[in-house]
Amino acid sequence: MKNIFQTLDRTKKQAGTAAAIVLAAVLIMTACFLPVLAAPASAGTLSSQEASSGILSSKVSSSDEVFEDTSATETIGVKPYNARPSTSGALKVKGTQLVDSKGRKVQLRGVSTHGLAWYPDYVNQKLFKELRKDWNANVVRLAMYTSEYGGYCTGGDQAALKKLIRRGVKYAQKADMYVIVDWHVLSEQNPNTYRKEAKKFFKEMSKALKSYDNVIYEICNEPNGATTWQDIKKYANAVIPVIRANDKDAVIIVGTPTWSQEVDKAAADPIKGYKNIMYALHFYAATHKDDLRNRMVSAVGSGLPVFVTEFGICDASGNGELDKTSANKWVSEMNKYGISYVCWNLSNKDESSALISSSCAKTSGFTRPDLSAEGKWLAKVLSSKGFSGKAVKAPAASQNQGGSGTSGSGSTSGSGSASKIRGPLTKSGKSGDLAYKAVVSDSWESEGKTYYKYDVTVTNKGGKAVDSWKVAISVSRKVTVSEIWCAKKIFSTKNALKIGNESYNGRVEAGGSVTGIGLIVCV
Repeated sequence: MKNIFQTLDRTKKQAGTAAAIVLAAVLIMTACFLPVLAAPASAGTLSSQEASSGILSSKVSSSDEVFEDTSATETIGVKPYNARPSTSGALKVKGTQLVDSKGRKVQLRGVSTHGLAWYPDYVNQKLFKELRKDWNANVVRLAMYTSEYGGYCTGGDQAALKKLIRRGVKYAQKADMYVIVDWHVLSEQNPNTYRKEAKKFFKEMSKALKSYDNVIYEICNEPNGATTWQDIKKYANAVIPVIRANDKDAVIIVGTPTWSQEVDKAAADPIKGYKNIMYALHFYAATHKDDLRNRMVSAVGSGLPVFVTEFGICDASGNGELDKTSANKWVSEMNKYGISYVCWNLSNKDESSALISSSCAKTSGFTRPDLSAEGKWLAKVLSSKGFSGKAVKAPAASQNQGGSGTSGSGSTSGSGSASKIRGPLTKSGKSGDLAYKAVVSDSWESEGKTYYKYDVTVTNKGGKAVDSWKVAISVSRKVTVSEIWCAKKIFSTKNALKIGNESYNGRVEAGGSVTGIGLIVCV
């Protein structure tokens, strides 16, 4: 019956009302021979049975609405046009936009895997075709961690990881999707740490994948800590020529400082001498609001081609409560300016940012009940209209716009000013054999509160390796943790803030350290 109403709807659009009336009479007569008819609420709406068993439901709650023309009974499952390798060919960068082989502005929207070493089974042909057909995704990101447990540069099976990437690229091509090969810099902070390994990796990969027109390279996921934009430029200027030696035109995405948030730094001093270069911005909607969103729009207005290669709708730890209102604002802005975006992450990990429910062991053939809350939200977003294809000029950054940190009065940034800031956390201390250092890297004021961003290092001073760790950081006054990454908050009192390891960084050898831990606290 759904197909009957879709046919009638198309006839109204293509041949006019008169023809639709004639067709309606025929369809109604035909329907009389059917035992039971349950007319849908609107043409093309999924039946209740389909809604309960498929990826998408026929109802959209008000909190899920993304666009101004979205209503509570919007047709879900409509597949709007978007770029695909079979029709759009190899992509290029023109101005701030991705364009196809014919110069038409396009937008990529899709999903990122979790770490390939940890969740390799989600890289399979059936799922990739499902992402293309049922989710309406046109890009998948292959996230290969470089420094964590099983990382490419820290004891991981390099041959197996490269083989998995090659298979992923092939699966994406067969599914008619673009694919991002992501060198997932995180805990090492500075991409130059493994620059030699990166050059060798991208030399091999770009040579092996040069015949594919669906490949995009992301050369440093999230530089962080004390890493500057000049550090990143130095790295990029070493790696980009390696790729260009094998692939002269592939789009290359460069990460930006502070977990790929400081696109303003790249806008002020972009990489020169190469074409088809874009710059990464990452956000988590429950943490990152108007300040970072405005920074993104301003960077685009200044002429910087931005690609949101990772985002989530929870907080920046990858966990916590979802903020769909903030997420929908982000989606509207990205669609408005034609900014491509990729959602983190394709796994069933027990965290808010995982797209699959932790109770679901399947790696393909997903139905709506198999999805997490974020997964259900994303499925609706991807099946909604994205970028219109019409150019919308973003406003350029004003001269007094803040740099890193939250924009507004009192914002300070840069290692020089941050090193002089006296924050509420004690700079160093010990919990048994574990020592910590907490260094303020940024501070700002917002809505009557003062925020401090800390880079934390935990060192094992004992004579034996440990498989997990917890440290209590002394505080001068009660603090609220607004963001934490590469660690978990255990509790906070007026005298101490206790944090512990994540699943991937619990083991610390004797004399070894865990770096990349970050905190944002406010008082």
